[in-house]
Amino acid sequence: MIVIDAGHGGSDPGTSGNGIIEKELALKISQYMYNRFKDLGSDVKIVRNSDETISPDDRVKRILDAYGNRSDVVVISNHLNAGGGNGAEVIYALRNQSTLARKILEELEKSGQVTRRYYQRRLPSNTSKDYYFIHRNTGITEPVLVEYGFLDNKEDAERLKANYEKYAEAVVRAVSEYLGIKYVPPAGETIYVVQKGDSLWSIARKLGVSVDDLKSFNNLTSDNLSIGQILLVPTESSEDVYTVKAGDTLYSIANKFNISIDALKQANNLTSNILNIGQQLKIPEAPPTNINPEYLEYVVKSGDSLWSIANRYNTSVNEIRELNELSSDVLQIGQVLLIPISENENNITYTVKAGDSLYSIAQKYGTTVDEIKKANNLTSNLLNIGQQLKIPTAKDYLDYTVQSGDSLYKIAQKFNTTVNDIMKLNNLTTSLLQIGQQLKIPISI
Repeated sequence: MIVIDAGHGGSDPGTSGNGIIEKELALKISQYMYNRFKDLGSDVKIVRNSDETISPDDRVKRILDAYGNRSDVVVISNHLNAGGGNGAEVIYALRNQSTLARKILEELEKSGQVTRRYYQRRLPSNTSKDYYFIHRNTGITEPVLVEYGFLDNKEDAERLKANYEKYAEAVVRAVSEYLGIKYVPPAGETIYVVQKGDSLWSIARKLGVSVDDLKSFNNLTSDNLSIGQILLVPTESSEDVYTVKAGDTLYSIANKFNISIDALKQANNLTSNILNIGQQLKIPEAPPTNINPEYLEYVVKSGDSLWSIANRYNTSVNEIRELNELSSDVLQIGQVLLIPISENENNITYTVKAGDSLYSIAQKYGTTVDEIKKANNLTSNLLNIGQQLKIPTAKDYLDYTVQSGDSLYKIAQKFNTTVNDIMKLNNLTTSLLQIGQQLKIPISI
């Protein structure tokens, strides 16, 4: 039995730094973890599932009320650190052994996070008691307090922004092993455990992916690996790769894939036009051709779906279906689709608040940092409280096609909205969903 505690909340923001507020990221980590344990069939409860102010006494009460005061209850309290250090650490209670804390730190290290230590901390005024109330007042349960990194350390903060789900998954793996829960990676994801003698090249060759994709997928900045390190395996290469044959030239290859020579050279960091037989070239995606002021022409690529294409070009699946007179959602590689151009693109105006960052604002409105910078002619990521930003969006909702494993709760969390708002916008009377069902997802303002 597992209880997940998202630290702080409501009027208690915790620490902050480099565009991250502790209470917000702790909640995201906890919600991810809660959903993953549910997927694994575990008995799990979460202390808070929204931005809620909870007193220490009430937090302890919710933990003990979840399953009772029992030694077989594991409590995971998620936090972020500050104070000039770097890396993750795990604190465990005086009444417990270090086994779980050690496993968690080991898995975090395998996932690429810098790690510090696992330890116990005593109350200075009474060294027979734990320092933290989450240890001291939670009966005979087994609580661990996980500090994922230091928000006042820029490198830690950047790793957390890019990898917090990966670190949460590391804790899921550790707890699953500790409790004897059968662990299965998230849907659509494969993991590889680095063995003695492995290199990125040998792993990439074994798994049928490129070294660049393997590094990019795992946010690796070097080719160094550690035995036991966990690598996420991309299900397919993010770019097409072409092997140079006798008689090939940059011109003939560019012409074959309907791209420019400059785009081909830039994608492969080429400084000359000389090619070698057997050389591997990345083929960048060809830009859509604007053959009519009302729509774009798009060539279907491997991995495309109507939903992914509609989302990329700020339109809807239904609009693409109607324009192309499609009778099904099945696509063929090489198929040409007409993509409608939105005539009513507009901007939401947002006023910067304390603690905001371009990253947090982009996450809130389902856009990217680069799109916000472009819309506002920004040359840096620095913001000022009270600054007015244009947030690019085509409409006040997104179109979404229900996938296998989806629930209203998961979709709401993914798009930073609520189950009630989705049900209201779609006139739903039940939370039951069907694969392929079309939903409008409100954009939070």
